[in-house]
Amino acid sequence: MGSRGPKPLPPNVHNLRGNPSKKPLGALLGGVHPLVEIPGCPAHLLPEARKEFKRIAVELEELGLVSQMDRAALVAYCTAWAETVQCEKKIAELNKADPKGEAGLIGYTPNGYQQMSVWVQIRNRAYERMGKFMAEFGMSPSSRTRVTPSENHPSLPGMEGEGEEKTGWDAV
Repeated sequence: MGSRGPKPLPPNVHNLRGNPSKKPLGALLGGVHPLVEIPGCPAHLLPEARKEFKRIAVELEELGLVSQMDRAALVAYCTAWAETVQCEKKIAELNKADPKGEAGLIGYTPNGYQQMSVWVQIRNRAYERMGKFMAEFGMSPSSRTRVTPSENHPSLPGMEGEGEEKTGWDAV
């Protein structure tokens, strides 16, 4: 069962609104905050998965959303991405060879009935797996409100320490 009620607001929105719900600072900054660093890319990854690992890991590091303990989840996401790319290429190849342009999308049962091709089924399952991992890393618009950057990432706007550079509206 999914989460109930409205999706939670991110801590920076609470802060920008003056924290109307009067959440304690610990609730806004609480949680586990492992050291932000990019985990090593495993040697067994396919080239396409390796490219995605290197691309997305840098962005997650900049946001403070990746650590060594996230390696398996990141690898699973990148592997699903590689499967998606492989399926898209195969679907395009089959469609190109077919006069109707649908061989990659439609398959036939032994009795001659049409069904979704195996490549589309594999691609769709890979998309589902990717979506789950994207939510874990805050890589979709709605899931960004539910992820928390690590403490060794810049603080929330308006909550900078003395001598730190101002961020958010305070910097304007």
